[in-house]
Order: sequence, then C-alpha cells, then structure tokens
Amino acid sequence: MRGAVMVLMAIDHVRVYSGLPAGGPTVGIFFTRWVTHFCAPAFAFFAGTSAFLHGRHPEDAGARHGALARYLASRGLVLLLLELTVIRVAWTFNLDFAHYILAGVIWMLGWCLILLAAVVRLPVAALAAIGALIVGAHNLVDPAVPRLVAAAQQSPMGWLGQVLYFGPSWPSDGPFVVLYSLVPWIGVVMLGYAFGGVMAMDPTRARRWCYLLGVGAVAAFLVLRATRIYGDPRPWNGEDILSFLNTTKYPASLQFLLMTLGPTIALLPWANGGQRSTTVLAVFGRVPLFYYLLHIPAIHLAAVLVSFAREGQINAWLFANHPMRNPPPPAGYTWSLLLLYGVFIATIAVLYPVCRWFAGIKATNRSWWVRYL
Repeated sequence: MRGAVMVLMAIDHVRVYSGLPAGGPTVGIFFTRWVTHFCAPAFAFFAGTSAFLHGRHPEDAGARHGALARYLASRGLVLLLLELTVIRVAWTFNLDFAHYILAGVIWMLGWCLILLAAVVRLPVAALAAIGALIVGAHNLVDPAVPRLVAAAQQSPMGWLGQVLYFGPSWPSDGPFVVLYSLVPWIGVVMLGYAFGGVMAMDPTRARRWCYLLGVGAVAAFLVLRATRIYGDPRPWNGEDILSFLNTTKYPASLQFLLMTLGPTIALLPWANGGQRSTTVLAVFGRVPLFYYLLHIPAIHLAAVLVSFAREGQINAWLFANHPMRNPPPPAGYTWSLLLLYGVFIATIAVLYPVCRWFAGIKATNRSWWVRYL
C-alpha cells in the first residue's frame, strides 16, 4: 500500500512542472490532484505503523523502547537535513537558499519521528488516545485562526506557531515556507503507531479490523461532510461532487484525513493479496526514502528534457523556486494532461529497476546507512 501511494505521489509532482494548476478548473485536473491526496496521510500513518513493527524486538521493554527511540530520533534528524538540502535543490535546481526554504512532507515526517521518540514509552492505548484527540479536535480552532496568526506574528515565538499549526496560513513574505505543519500530522503518526498492533494480529483478525476501521472512517467522512457539522472549514456546494471532495489539506482537516485514511486502511487486505501488481508496488514500498530522493530530480530532469524537445531550449521557469514560490508558467508552456501522464509513466518505468536493485541490497546488507534509506 505504501508503494501504491508513492507511485500516485509522482503524478502530482509531475503536475508541478507541467504548469497545470492544482485542483482545477477541469474535472480531469481536479482528479489528477485529488487522487494524490491519499499520499501524505498514508506516509504519516504508515511511518507510525513501521515504527511499531520495528520496535517489537528485543523482548525487554526498556531495551526495546530505548533502541526504538534512538532510531526514530536519528532517522528524524536525517529526514530534516535531507528536506532542507538535497530535496530542496532537487525541487528547484537552484541554490537560492536565502529566498526559499521549503518545509515539506519529509520535514513533517522528520519532526513527527522525533516527537514520537520522546513519547514512545507511553502505553499504546495512551498514544492512540492522544493521536485521536489531536486529529479529531484540532479543527475546533478554525474560527480563531486569522486572529491567532496575527497574534503569533507579533510574538518573538511566532515561528513556533508557524511550525506547529499555522504554517499553511502564514503570510508568505519570508524565505521559510511551512507547507506541512506538525498538527495534526503528529496525531496521524501516533494513530499509525497504535495501528501497528492490528498489523501484528493474525491475518483474519487484521483483515476484519482493517475493514471495520477503514469503512468506519469513510462513513464518518460522509456524515460530517454531508451535514457540515464539523471537521472542515471549507464549505461545499450541495449539488457539486467536486466541492464535496475538495476538503482542506493545509493543515489537514479531520474530514480530509477520514476521506483519505479510510480507503487506505480498508484496502490493506487487498494489498496483502500477493497479486503481481501488488508485488510490483511493494518494490517501491520497501525503499521509500530511496525512491523519494530519486523521483523528484528524475521528474524535474524529465521536465527539462520535455522543455528542450518542445521549445528547442530549456525554459528558465524550470529553475524557479518550485513547488511553492514559482511564478506562473510562461505563456504557451503548460502541458496537456496526456503529456503529464506520459511523463509520469515514463518516470516510474525508469525508477522501477533502480528501486528493485536497491531493495535487493536492503534485504541483505545490514550497514547502518542502508537502514535509513
């Protein structure tokens, strides 16, 4: 399942360099963006699940939790470093750090792993309760967000509010852009950690729990979205299915997380079915960070080649501060959806044998650096 959402993620990252807008105005462009909404929730949720499964041994609880906390903290620091250096350059193909630093999904995952390391000794039930509280209750502050952001801007500690929750709402005049604030994502990681207990069950019980939790989350989304009671500040038109599905991602609303995590959890039994298609996807899922570090520069380079083939030169727009601070694409640059999906398929086809090769190395090589990729 992790491999499936990683492949889907590449669609939106190709879209960044296609010049097509996020989410509209056509149905095709909307769903090109919407289908990739499942990626970040799955990354965060399964990061917690992987942490649970990684920490099951040794049997001594003190040694187990200590070793897991050290691993999570060190891996989190590695992710932070990569986000602010290698990944930032891969997105932009420039070194303009003074005007643009992006705190994206890898930044968020890095901090969430560090925070999880600090609380991993708590009982699993306590982590589940805290995670559910964060995910379920954070939308209570929605009406006050404009006032809170204005107050935080006047405070010397305002940067902390930006990182914790207000990042996507923060005025974009500074070089540091927080796309993924830590709330509610740390709650998603905690819930994923608790879900590790489901994955440790026998297959029949695990499958039953996946259906129960996944379908229950989808049902909760449908009720909350239809009634407009709670969980998303973004209104929807009662006659428009696109606005019904157009939930708030930055920061992720309760409805957004129910909409995306529900189907992801419910489909896990299918992913364990052993079909050829899921085996192929598992190759990407076994080397998540390796794939991530490769796919952004690969997509960016593909866009450079497309630009040269179409225009006879490399468009300077491709060296702007993507994906958040780039200007609108030049006139005549924007790709068709057909070209976007063609580049996506070609990129995945090129990355597959490379990821399969590294998955083989990871399965046999016990070096410390291999564990982190």
